Amino acid sequence: MEQNEKSDPVDDNLVDFDGPDDPLNPLNWPFRKKIVVTFLYSLCTLGSTWASTIYSSGVVQVQRQFNVGNEVALLGLALYLAGNAFGPLLWAPVSEAYGRKPSVLIPIFGLMLFTFAFAVAKDLQSLLIARFFGGVFGGAPQSNVGGVMADIWAPTERGAALLCWGMAVAVGPMLAPIVGSALVVSLPHTGWRWTGYVTGIFLSAIIAASIFWIEESYPPVLLARKANHIRHETKNWALHSKSQEVGTSIKATPQKYLIVPLEMFIEPIALFMSLYGAFCYAIAYLSIVREWNPVEGSLPFLAMIIGVLLAPVALMWGQVYYRKRLITNGGQGVPEARLMPMMIGSIVFPIGLFIMGWTAQRNIHWIGFCFGTSLVGFGFFVIFQSALSYIVDTYVTLAASALAANMFVRSILAAAFPLFARSLYERLGLDWGMSFLGFIAVAMILTPFVFYIFGKRIRARGKRSSLSFAS
Repeated sequence: MEQNEKSDPVDDNLVDFDGPDDPLNPLNWPFRKKIVVTFLYSLCTLGSTWASTIYSSGVVQVQRQFNVGNEVALLGLALYLAGNAFGPLLWAPVSEAYGRKPSVLIPIFGLMLFTFAFAVAKDLQSLLIARFFGGVFGGAPQSNVGGVMADIWAPTERGAALLCWGMAVAVGPMLAPIVGSALVVSLPHTGWRWTGYVTGIFLSAIIAASIFWIEESYPPVLLARKANHIRHETKNWALHSKSQEVGTSIKATPQKYLIVPLEMFIEPIALFMSLYGAFCYAIAYLSIVREWNPVEGSLPFLAMIIGVLLAPVALMWGQVYYRKRLITNGGQGVPEARLMPMMIGSIVFPIGLFIMGWTAQRNIHWIGFCFGTSLVGFGFFVIFQSALSYIVDTYVTLAASALAANMFVRSILAAAFPLFARSLYERLGLDWGMSFLGFIAVAMILTPFVFYIFGKRIRARGKRSSLSFAS
C-alpha cells in the first residue's frame, strides 16, 4: 500500500470538483434546470430531424419548378441524410475539445442558414448543395446530445431523459410532413420554399432560447475553465485540470472518431443492432401514399406518431425488468436484459407493415392503413430505443464510437430508401412492395432472441465488446 501511495502522489495543482456536492458539477444542477436543458437540446434534435423530412412534402413542386424527375428531386432528401451520416465525424471532436453547447448550437445555426439558402435557391444545384451541408450541420445534435444526457443525469435517472430525447429523434421526421403538406396545399407554387422558411424560423427560435437557457455541461471543459480562472486569480501557473494534462492529440483524433467507429462494423453486436435499428428508422422516410391528396396523405404520419407515443409503455416495462436483472446479478450490468422490449417490437413491426400493404387501396377504409402505421411506429421506436440501450451497455466507454457507426448506417439507409421506394411500388404495387419490406422485418425477428440467448458469449469474444465485458 505504501509503495502504491508513493507511486501515485496526490497532485496539489490538479483542479477538480469540490467534492460530490459541488454545484459546478452538472450532476448537481437543480432538477428544474436539468429539465429545461434536456427540453431545449431535444428541441434542437427535433429541429434537425424535422428539417430532413419536411422537404419531402414539396418534392412534386420541386420537380415542376426545375423540370426534373422524381428521383432527381428526391436527392434533396437523400443528400441531407448523407450529410447526417458524415457530420458526426466533424462535430464529435468539437464536443470534446470545446464542449457540448458550441458543438450543438453552432451547427444548428449553420443548419438554419443552409435551410434559408435552400428556401431561396434559384437552381437545383444550389438547392442540393444547401441540403447536403444542412445535413452535415444538422447531424450534430443527433450525435452529441446523448453525451449531454450523461453529463447531467445520474444513471438511475438517465433512462427517462434518453427516452425524451429519443422521442425527438423519432417524432421529428413524422411530424414535419404533416406541416409541410399543409404548406404545399395552401401555396401550390411556392409551398416547397415555405417548408424552408418555416423550418428556418423554427430553428431561429430554438437557437435564441438555447443561447440564454443552456449552459455548458461537459465536465472536462468546465474544469478547464475553473482551472484557468483560479490560475489567473492566484498567479499560480501550475494549476491545471485533468484534461489540460493531455490536451488534444491530432494523431489520436482520426483513431478515435474514424478508425474506431469503422471497427464497429466488424463487431457482431454493433453491426446487427445498427442494421436492425437503421432498417426500422429508414421506414419513416419512405414516401407512402394511398392515392390521397397531400394533406390526407399526411394522416399515416400522424398515426405513426401515435404508435411512437405508446411505445414508452413497453420501454418502461423493460426498464423495470432490467432493474430486477441488475439486482439479481449483484449490480453488474446485464446488456441482454435490454432486449426484452425489442422482442415485442420485432413482432409488432412486420405486422404493421403487412397491414399497411394490404389496406393501401383506396376502396379500403383508411382506418386500416392508419392502424398499420401506428403499429409500425410502435415497433420502430421500441426496436430503435432498445438497440441504442443495448449498444451503450455493451460498449460502455466506446459507446460514442458505436453510436456514431449506428448513426452512419441509419442515415445511409434512410437516404437510400426514398430513392428506390417509387420503383419498388411501381413494380410490385403498394401491397406486395410493403409485404416485401415486411418479409425482411420477419427475418429480423430472430435478432433480439439470438442476442438474448448468445449475447454474453458474443460479447466475450468480440474485439471491442470484450474490453467492457463483465459478468
